[in-house]
Amino acid sequence: MANETMPTTPTAAAIAADDGSGGSPFGEANVTGISVENPSLVEGLLALAMNASGAERCRLQQQAEELLQDVACPSFFDMVSCWPRTPPGTLAVLPCFAELKGVQYDSSQNATRFCNVDGTWDNYTDYDRCEHLEQPPPLPSFEPEIELPTLIYFVGYSISLAALVLAVAVLVYFKDLRCLRNTIHVNLFLTYIMSSSLWILILSLQITVKLEVAGCIFLVTLFHYFSTTNFFWMLVEGLYLYMLVVQTFSGDTLRFRKYAIIGWGGPLIFVGAWAIAKPFFGSVSNLEHPSKLEIECSWMRESHIDWIIQGPSCAVLVINLIFLLRIMWVLITKLRSANTVETRQYRKASKALLVLIPLLGITYLIVIYGPVEGVGSHIFAITRAILLSTQGFVVSLLYCFLNSEVRQTLRHHFYRWRDERNILSGKVNNHHRRTVEYSIVTMKHSCVLRD
Repeated sequence: MANETMPTTPTAAAIAADDGSGGSPFGEANVTGISVENPSLVEGLLALAMNASGAERCRLQQQAEELLQDVACPSFFDMVSCWPRTPPGTLAVLPCFAELKGVQYDSSQNATRFCNVDGTWDNYTDYDRCEHLEQPPPLPSFEPEIELPTLIYFVGYSISLAALVLAVAVLVYFKDLRCLRNTIHVNLFLTYIMSSSLWILILSLQITVKLEVAGCIFLVTLFHYFSTTNFFWMLVEGLYLYMLVVQTFSGDTLRFRKYAIIGWGGPLIFVGAWAIAKPFFGSVSNLEHPSKLEIECSWMRESHIDWIIQGPSCAVLVINLIFLLRIMWVLITKLRSANTVETRQYRKASKALLVLIPLLGITYLIVIYGPVEGVGSHIFAITRAILLSTQGFVVSLLYCFLNSEVRQTLRHHFYRWRDERNILSGKVNNHHRRTVEYSIVTMKHSCVLRD
């Protein structure tokens, strides 16, 4: 029965330690007790083998062993491991390789190959014990530039949607608040409502069900239309304030019909042209590495043709910025004059000048461009998501819920409701009734003068 032994010479033991990791499998040759014709030649070949690798080291080792006169299985490379010179009738043992073709193996186990009694190797190497190691499942990756901003957009748009719906209900329901300025506000709020609703709807359908191509095209086109009308109604807001402050005559000179043509009709031209051209231009997104929310709808992927609607939106922001600068200049000029009642009104308007920034969409200019790589890109994406998704909420808060005219109207209707309830119980506060009647007269003349 063949003996199962590890090769006993230092050279063999060193070769046995070669597991493909790149370390030198050769120690110093010890040929004591073996008759050779030229020991210095053997040592030279072994020195060369120490600086070689893989099959080349086995080949150099074989050349060195050709000078040996004893009977043994020569060094042999089986395309995986380098088997050292082994005595006949012996089972050579090597540790399993730690890694092969990117797969990790259990190097604590051994591979074997039998050396026949006639000094030839067996045709089979036993690697059965070399089992690959199970890799732990990768931890779920978290991509802030995709997941966190999307979540912020969803929450922000939901909050804005609720606030905007309530603001529109207030401005439409109470007749005391009906004037051109508030009508323009209502139309702007409606564009926020529609664009936010469509964004939430598309995201929900994208996550839960597979959206059909026809449905995708319809929803995406509607979303782009209402997003563009949002910018155009910001232009209407800027134009109205410009006519009111800079041109020194009432914005009512331009009737609402003309404003509606700009706000609702202008985007129809650009979105219609975009919808006609979109099928003929491919997307520029990387289809090999789509985002997690990518679906099979080319109309949702960005392309250069999108500038048909993005260009006018950017132009609107630039025009509104010019309007804002002109209004600021007029207000500063007025503040230099005498401290009249009119001047105090302009001073009050100048304090509210920053309030115009979200109304005119100047916030978009702040986050129109930012870093695209590194931590800065993540911070920018989160900041952008917060500012843009809460834009509707901020506008509804400033121009409805915190507006003195709206608060006075709500207060008046609350007092009237309370008085009607008290009348039924025989309790009426005459002083408070006179105060309410005075407030009603005041509000009838404040719709155009206040903001």
